[in-house]
Amino acid sequence: MPLKVSIDEHSGFCFGVINAIRTAENYLEKHRSLYCLGDIVHNSEEVKRLSGLGLKIITHEKFSMLKDTTVLIRAHGEPPEIYDIAKKNNIELIDATCPVVLRLQKRISDVYQKSRSGKQILIFGKKGHAEVVGLLGQTENNGIVIASTDDLQAVDFSKPSIIYSQTTQNLDQYYELVDVLRRLYEEAGKGASLEFEDTICRKVSSRARQIAEFAKKHDLVIFVTGEKSSNGLYLSSVCLQNNPRTFIISSVSQLGDVDFSGIETVGICGATSTPMWLMEQIAAKCSDFSENNG
Repeated sequence: MPLKVSIDEHSGFCFGVINAIRTAENYLEKHRSLYCLGDIVHNSEEVKRLSGLGLKIITHEKFSMLKDTTVLIRAHGEPPEIYDIAKKNNIELIDATCPVVLRLQKRISDVYQKSRSGKQILIFGKKGHAEVVGLLGQTENNGIVIASTDDLQAVDFSKPSIIYSQTTQNLDQYYELVDVLRRLYEEAGKGASLEFEDTICRKVSSRARQIAEFAKKHDLVIFVTGEKSSNGLYLSSVCLQNNPRTFIISSVSQLGDVDFSGIETVGICGATSTPMWLMEQIAAKCSDFSENNG
């Protein structure tokens, strides 16, 4: 019996990534090349495809040395200093920052400017992640990044705080962290308050529930993600929790490591940084495997 292979319709790029990639493609249709500050998406296969069209990924160090050119800002966003460097060096920025991220940057910046002397700004997210670097920059790097409860020792519970989250973080973990913070503030008994804002993108957070249901429906799941994708790391763990026969791969070449024995249905899904064309390639290869081994 041939394998029945299906692709999760909810997987693939989120709006912010789609917009950034379309922006790059539209520019490259008219020009030979375009610089992009950091990987446009955390997926090496998509970066490779766009590099073939003329997209040149550069580091922040390289960016600071450029002059009189054009650079794309990816969906993750950048801190204010990048815009200052661009103005100084006559660099035209094509800003493809995700609107959700852009709104969050403005909210953090506004609160920071109004409360420089007192309120602590906490950011729940992955330290060093591109989006978090941009958010932290809105506080002149005076905010406190919290990746887990281990980082709460940096919080002064005698001072008021407001907490935000990286837009692609785990919603349940965020609320658990907020509960811990509230309890610690109460236990400190120093009269300081904690404010909380839910800044997680629902289009991303809903993927976890969708992925869980999708994983349960198949004998085997192939989760496609780039090695740098924190979103992929989280969603693939959701798949594994709901289907132990989940294989995590980043390219078609890794399908040889997948054991299809005794399998009738295969589900293919991925992160918000996984291109649909890559999942389609993998689906086709799975079908070929079935025909060659039927």
